[in-house]
Amino acid sequence: MDSLATKGLTLRSHTGVAYQFDPGALCLELLVTGGPGPYRRYEVLHEPADLTAWVDRSRLAPTPALKVSAAEVTDARRLRDALFRVVTARTRGEQDPPDDLEILNKAARHPALAPAITPDGQRQWAATHSGTHLLATVARDAIELLTGPFAHRVRTCAADDCHLIYVDTSRPGRRRWCSMEHCGNRHKVRALRARHHEEG
Repeated sequence: MDSLATKGLTLRSHTGVAYQFDPGALCLELLVTGGPGPYRRYEVLHEPADLTAWVDRSRLAPTPALKVSAAEVTDARRLRDALFRVVTARTRGEQDPPDDLEILNKAARHPALAPAITPDGQRQWAATHSGTHLLATVARDAIELLTGPFAHRVRTCAADDCHLIYVDTSRPGRRRWCSMEHCGNRHKVRALRARHHEEG
């Protein structure tokens, strides 16, 4: 994860307000594209262009040149859903689903995106890569997160109506919200209104 640039995503609330969300890891950025079960209605990965659009928004920098097939988009959804179930189980203190771990491990066994350095010392990617290389990079990032020092800090936003998942990499480890700008601010506003109501 350390070799990836910190970027964060611009998301929109149900009212259309834009806010910044940094889940703290590349693999968790993939979870905003949809998910299993009730999260299927948020699906945005329908065709190869959708997956490359997600890469453009992700913390991968510079953006790699990708050639993605329709089958690899299906693989991306499968990997994302497996990761979603694994990290959700983690946040609840439950056992990792074995079938989903195997999906992660299988994706990670493929070659990942290959970094390179230019003559002027800049970072780039070695060549045009496939969607499979991309998914291997995401899967390896997930394994690094889930077996690393912040594995116990993978959390779901504390807002009742928000299900965004992030890893708390802050020094004190007290992050509660997906974004202070969004859910953190909504909590402050509600608390202030409740206080005024009690005083009134």
